[in-house]
Amino acid sequence: MTNSRIERIPFSEDAVRVFAESDPLHKNWPVVYLLEGGAQVYVGESLDASSRMRQHLANPRKSSFEAVRVVLDNTYNKSVCLDLEAFLINALNGDGRLNVTNLNAGIVDRDYYDRERYRRSFLDVFEQLRAAGVFDRRIKEIENSDLFKLSPFKALNADQAVAIEGILEALFEDVEKGSAGPIVVQGDPGTGKTIVGVTLAKLLQDIKRADEADVIDGDSLFSDFFTKGYADQIAGYRIGVVVPQQSLRASIKRVFRNTLGLQADMVLSPFEVGASENFYDILIVDESHRLNRRSNQPSARLNQRFREINERLFGSDDVAWTQLDWIRARSQHQILLLDAGQRVKPADLPEDALQHVVAIARHEDRHFPLASQMRVLAGQDYIDYVGRILHGAQPSRVDFPGYDLRFFNDFGQMHDEIRLRDAEHGLARLVAGFAWEWRSRRSKDLFDIEIDGRKLRWNQTDKDWISSETSLEEVGSIHTVQGYDLNYAGVIIGPDLRFDTGAGRLYIDRNSYFDKKGKENNSALGITVTDDDLLEFIAAVYFVLLTRGMRGTYLYVHDLALGDHMRKFFPAAR
Repeated sequence: MTNSRIERIPFSEDAVRVFAESDPLHKNWPVVYLLEGGAQVYVGESLDASSRMRQHLANPRKSSFEAVRVVLDNTYNKSVCLDLEAFLINALNGDGRLNVTNLNAGIVDRDYYDRERYRRSFLDVFEQLRAAGVFDRRIKEIENSDLFKLSPFKALNADQAVAIEGILEALFEDVEKGSAGPIVVQGDPGTGKTIVGVTLAKLLQDIKRADEADVIDGDSLFSDFFTKGYADQIAGYRIGVVVPQQSLRASIKRVFRNTLGLQADMVLSPFEVGASENFYDILIVDESHRLNRRSNQPSARLNQRFREINERLFGSDDVAWTQLDWIRARSQHQILLLDAGQRVKPADLPEDALQHVVAIARHEDRHFPLASQMRVLAGQDYIDYVGRILHGAQPSRVDFPGYDLRFFNDFGQMHDEIRLRDAEHGLARLVAGFAWEWRSRRSKDLFDIEIDGRKLRWNQTDKDWISSETSLEEVGSIHTVQGYDLNYAGVIIGPDLRFDTGAGRLYIDRNSYFDKKGKENNSALGITVTDDDLLEFIAAVYFVLLTRGMRGTYLYVHDLALGDHMRKFFPAAR
């Protein structure tokens, strides 16, 4: 542990002058500090705290701050302070009590000597600040919240940093030349696509509003973009973020509502983009693979809206138009975040459409791959391993040390273990494919899923189910968890996916798959969903579910033959 202490002084010229002379650490040592005033907070780091305070005092934007807290430790160095600064910014943003006023010039996940020891000591700093009333919630609550997980201040890995820098360079080049074309960020589950999108939105808004009085550290990754020339190029630009899934969209709206420089109404559904009177200069599209083509929508009203938007934008209701076409028609520049392997319904954009836009982006040097695994502690090898199994391969058994991976024969035991993991770490949930009818929608007295004597209901809310009070005793569907992280996922593979021992292959039971839109033929486009098509979609659903758990994944398989097959690849629960 380190010997950190926190000093608090008024944010005034006189107080800073006295502070500068009272201790050598106050003007010639790496520190982290917090400016506080009302409901706002700013976090910074400096090698000379007193000089930096004078810079802030000269900035009219900082005039509302009333006090400064300085974190001092005679073992700190520049790298430690950058890391602590990032930790506190994310924790404050995730806590939600105070509005973080920092611009986001790029926070990078840097390694340095003895980092793990210092990071453990950051919890002491956090507790000192919480005791002083700076934080409301405990660190576990904060780290499990959407405000933290989807924060635009998240530290970026090398892949994400390279992608964002490349996107900014490409975007400003297109703006300067008056040209436009798709920019694509592509990666497997857990590679941080959503964080790239959220960070870009904050970064572009901050570039727009930055002025010469703002102190942008030259060590910040994107500091070069915080100059007048770049701000002038996108002055007045309308920026939006499109999220097809209702639940994830609601979570990102909440993050934007609590982040200075962002607004909840920047986050849109594809239908809102298509119907909007506004033209967007930049649209960032998360989960682009979940955009829809023309199909029978979940309600008659949405079918009517699809027709109306096509007619309004293109003059006719040609069934070939997709929601991607709406986005192109209503924006100048598009940044598409996608993974074709996470298409889970026939209505999702077809794979050839996604491949086409990827090919264009690659040809124009506007394609940015993400490969580093950010979610699952088992790493990218686990993601690839699960993908091979669900595509019918039979790889040699692989173990993943440090990752809690278990196969359960007893569903009740798995449910009990999920409850225990939730008590220990939070965010442990049961999830399943659509292999049971949703009877509880008709009556709250009915149960949907019964296995080994346990009776459970599907998620009782479509928005923010993971954080809802009853979620631990419910089962989440693909539409409530795609795009989210869990600490532990208890995955139920239902009777929709089976195994033919004679042929040695996976197959589906169409009658046991209850997502009507997930297997419905598309008469408008003359598309029939074959069993092979449905196998691809169902396998994609389970691929998403099996890649949600950061710390661990537990698995129960309903079909006996499939269970015997899958048991070869996963360690047995004890």
